[in-house]
Amino acid sequence: MSYQLNKWFTIIGIASIFLFSVILRFWQLGRFNTLVFDEVYYAKFANNYLTQTEFFNAHPPLSQYIIAIGIWIGSILPFGQEIVNNETGSTLASWSYRWINALTGSFIPVVVGAIAYQLTHRWSYSFIAALLIALDGLFLVESRYALNNIYLVIFGLLGHLCLIIALQNNQLKPRKWLALSGIFFGASAAIKWNGLGFLLGIYMLWILAWIIQFIAPTKKSEYKFPWQNLTQLNLIKFTLYLFVIPIITYSLLWIPHIILNPQYGFWEMQQQIFSYHQRVGSGPDTHPYCAQWFTWPLMIRPVVYFYKNTGLLDKPEPSLPPLPPDIGDPKVNPLIFDVHAMGNPILWWLSVWGILLLILMLFNRIWHWEKNRQARRKKIKLKQTFQFPPASEMWLLLYLIINWMSNFLPWSKVSRCTFLYHYMGALVFAVLAFSWWVDRLLNSRKNYLKIIGFTTIFIVFLAFVFWMPVYLGLPLSPQDWQLRMWFRSWI
Repeated sequence: MSYQLNKWFTIIGIASIFLFSVILRFWQLGRFNTLVFDEVYYAKFANNYLTQTEFFNAHPPLSQYIIAIGIWIGSILPFGQEIVNNETGSTLASWSYRWINALTGSFIPVVVGAIAYQLTHRWSYSFIAALLIALDGLFLVESRYALNNIYLVIFGLLGHLCLIIALQNNQLKPRKWLALSGIFFGASAAIKWNGLGFLLGIYMLWILAWIIQFIAPTKKSEYKFPWQNLTQLNLIKFTLYLFVIPIITYSLLWIPHIILNPQYGFWEMQQQIFSYHQRVGSGPDTHPYCAQWFTWPLMIRPVVYFYKNTGLLDKPEPSLPPLPPDIGDPKVNPLIFDVHAMGNPILWWLSVWGILLLILMLFNRIWHWEKNRQARRKKIKLKQTFQFPPASEMWLLLYLIINWMSNFLPWSKVSRCTFLYHYMGALVFAVLAFSWWVDRLLNSRKNYLKIIGFTTIFIVFLAFVFWMPVYLGLPLSPQDWQLRMWFRSWI
């Protein structure tokens, strides 16, 4: 009975998180009637598909197809057409090229919660993971504008979710889950090439699973964690579902773009994209918000997507929403409208500790394993030592660490200008790691540990509320805005 109550509490809780995410993403979605940050590319490119206008795109086309569908649906609806602009090349309401991003982003906490449950079958872990990812500011900001990172993340996570489902119960479930996994991985790469980080993590886990099976064979009846079942995927199956199908998916998704833009064929287009990104420089001279990859986890350099100070405007700015009626002269009482693409600082910093502690724990367990192996070889009897976490959860830790590294460390080889949002794929696994620690605290028998767990969640929530004005672009006085800019590098 308690299991069912816990289950339904979690389902209702995640449904509430989804509703909360929808409300935040759709609230005044068209409040800035202009193109914000990279909407100057993605919203325009999406509209180009609808107007059959040729163009060059430095990224694969899937996100623009999706935004184009959103524009088409939004433009025929009988509401929301009062405030429009012509910045995409057509007369459109700004919410029409944003709403499908908002809807997609609302589902990310649900998918993260589903992955957490499928990995552990712990309802509390599922709820905590969904809640914490819903309290991140960067995912909120990216969902409210016609950008592409939300699609990259959700397709990559859906690929993981389908593969985990396929690996359950000591046998491969219907091949449709494996095929869907391959399709989603291909779709993630068809958003941006760094979507391949989600697939790289699976490749590394598959190789590791075979190495562990070779060193310490495990009977099928002893499998307790889905990733142990990876060895059921022989080289032929693995190649078909997680190499061939992603490539086919990626290739097919280029067809509409190449039909519209016949100047380059498929292979020529890949070469053009590669050459373009190699030509992009790095450092503040290239873009003021360039951020080196190793600074992302600490959120040293966020990106300003939109900034207007009414005290510096010579005339009313049509892109801004109406000013509050009690503000008076905006030059005397200036307001700042700022959309900061920054995460929840408390969540990000704690997630760094969460993933680093897992890495230290993993090294500790490897050291103990080697120590026990040497003792067995020398026939030395060791005293049994307490090991945390249990061996059955080591695959969970390996999954989180390897996928965090696969989505993060490859950026060390990228020479072009990179931005904070490139960390979003890795962030999901860092948050899952942090959620695992919080779940442990809340399920501890010691009350003081439970209090620490609840306090941590509450502080993350307070931080989300505190920085919400710069996620949503709410008007702030210069003093209130400065209060949220804790470091000079944030400005």
